[in-house]
Amino acid sequence: MRYVGEPIWASRSPAELREATKHEALINLAFAGAEAEILCPYDSTALAPAVLADARRTHSLLLSGGHSGTRPDYAVPFRLPSSGSLPLPAPRDDAMSYTYRTDLSQVRALVLKHAMDAGLPDARANDLVLAVSEVAANTLRHTRSSGTLTIWHDPDEIICEIHDEGVITDPLAGRREPPPDALGGHGLWLVHQVCDLVELRSDNTGTTIRMHMSVSSPRQRN
Repeated sequence: MRYVGEPIWASRSPAELREATKHEALINLAFAGAEAEILCPYDSTALAPAVLADARRTHSLLLSGGHSGTRPDYAVPFRLPSSGSLPLPAPRDDAMSYTYRTDLSQVRALVLKHAMDAGLPDARANDLVLAVSEVAANTLRHTRSSGTLTIWHDPDEIICEIHDEGVITDPLAGRREPPPDALGGHGLWLVHQVCDLVELRSDNTGTTIRMHMSVSSPRQRN
């Protein structure tokens, strides 16, 4: 199998670049042991030096100017560069927060109201409500703590964030389609399908999942 993928280009937002860099690192894990040749093009004339440095850390072999060579700064396989593992930037100062523990009806109502206020069409607003509901439900299923919903938006997108004290240990959680007979994992997979961007950070302090939905379609933005 031969695969060419270019998830990183200069016009992507900082959040998109963070997650695309993480994606590049996780490709090494997802295809470990597979008989595959993978090529990841990077425009070295347009991308920032920090982005190119992360590319060198997530790829063991570099092709440039007709020459190839191994990278001395390549990270240990599957280790995420700092841009994909550090805590996410703080929400906007005008973000709304709500703490929940047992009832998700208010979570759904708040997401729907803010989605409509942000200008999302009905179908996409319902998709966002579904995604946030799935993540919030994991708080109730897998933790003994309360969860916190935080919402903010600007003219381009609405962002919903869920934080709780649970820990996700699988770095590919939500990125692999669960088999039909799987007892879990469908929720995060669904979240990745309906949102334009999903950022996940998890360590011993808890898990934060940030869901982005573009007010305009991604095609219009690009």
